[in-house]
Amino acid sequence: VGEQVLLKCSFKSSSPITENLLVYWTYRPLSGGQMETIFHYQSIPYPTTVGRFKDRISWVGNVASGDASIAIQSPEMSDNGTFFCSVKNPPDV
Repeated sequence: VGEQVLLKCSFKSSSPITENLLVYWTYRPLSGGQMETIFHYQSIPYPTTVGRFKDRISWVGNVASGDASIAIQSPEMSDNGTFFCSVKNPPDV
């Protein structure tokens, strides 16, 4: 609580990295329920504009080096849950 948290995600692709590469971060609360997209990246970062993580997610990845990590500012205990990272680099997934 109070310190920025880094959510690491690394990937390998057999295809060259292009502007079509997509990174999705989704979140499911500890209590269960709906998965919620909290961040996506395609050439530029698109942090969520709604919900609990609005204005608190920053892109710290570098797709050229296989890094799709994000950071969350001002984490709270209520942010606990499962975070999923998904990377698609067509035609490789």
